[in-house]
Amino acid sequence: MNRITQCMHGKGTVSGVMRHRHKSLTDIPSKYLAFSGMYRPVVFWNLTDRCNLSCAHCYNRSGPGCRTEGELSTAEALGLIDDLADMSVPLILFTGGEPLIREDIWELARHVANKGIKMALSTNGTLITTEIARRIKESGIEYAGFSLDGSQAMTHDRFRNSPGAFERTVAAFASCREAGLRCGVRVTLTKENCGELEALIDLAITLGASRFCLYWLVPTGRGIESYERLQLETKEVTDALTLLYRKAKETDPASIEFLTVDAPQDCIHLIASMEGDGSPDIAEARELLQSLNGGCSAGTRVANIDSHGNVYPCQFARSENFFVGNIRNQPFSRIWYDTANPVLLRFREKRARFGGRCAGCNYRDLCGGGCRVRAYAVNGDFLAEDPFCFVKIPLKPK
Repeated sequence: MNRITQCMHGKGTVSGVMRHRHKSLTDIPSKYLAFSGMYRPVVFWNLTDRCNLSCAHCYNRSGPGCRTEGELSTAEALGLIDDLADMSVPLILFTGGEPLIREDIWELARHVANKGIKMALSTNGTLITTEIARRIKESGIEYAGFSLDGSQAMTHDRFRNSPGAFERTVAAFASCREAGLRCGVRVTLTKENCGELEALIDLAITLGASRFCLYWLVPTGRGIESYERLQLETKEVTDALTLLYRKAKETDPASIEFLTVDAPQDCIHLIASMEGDGSPDIAEARELLQSLNGGCSAGTRVANIDSHGNVYPCQFARSENFFVGNIRNQPFSRIWYDTANPVLLRFREKRARFGGRCAGCNYRDLCGGGCRVRAYAVNGDFLAEDPFCFVKIPLKPK
């Protein structure tokens, strides 16, 4: 993640990181977890592949046609939670599909809460009523991220292939806020909605979102088929990053946090913008970025477990080439701490011999070579340059 707001207001974040660094993971506020340096990951858990929507860019190919065969049983899911608790993971994020379709979600959430693990929910929001919002809050879930792909119904509903989805999601956001649940907006920016980015940010602020999280498209799931058609060009990317920077500068950092996902190289634009402004927080911003040891969290601070118990380095590394193991064969903790696992070794090697522009880039220590999933998907080579990197940079002399 590129944590724009925290880096732009770095002094407070640095002092917060230092104040909490010796505490147990369960006592560290969520906003400082990325800087804790632990290999006990935030777990993105796809509870089910089932979904009431069929989104054009879904990384999981979820939809109404997906079935329950092969999903972890309640007993297996509870056992997984016990294992995650024993290894003190800091956060479990329930995702899908649509996680609220999973019939035993409340039982699972109560078990996570009883184990003292923080929880978050990733949802399309269309199934949330006032009663469901109350149950989410009472279950111990602390945060809900809502997917919004447009500032108006026409755009969002087209992405989600569901008329009325926009209105239901906005209403659900209000219900969760009324229930006292902290909420955020997530958007995957593409050619078809990049023109609505500022209006989307303004909508998020109006809705009372505590986070605005911009995702870049990764060629995985149904995103493979739409990747070339929807992926942004250089100017569209830099314009979006400039807009986010401006909004973060204009907005009270205590009210909403801005961040981007899936392109660690975004931090280069952030640093350049802060330098251009003569920001007094530039030194702290560099310190925070360097504390991430290479930008990408896949296989280190982030892990993915799918509905069948398969383990991957992150939720976008969902291919046979990045398969790490399955919790039905051995516990997640044993899989994660296997120092000989070839997939995890690749993602954890921050000094890898990258090719292309990444090989001689002066900024590689900050961004870690961008997104390896995207590099492999587009180039067929894990060590190739990230094709989404549009940073104009001086290269090291050969």
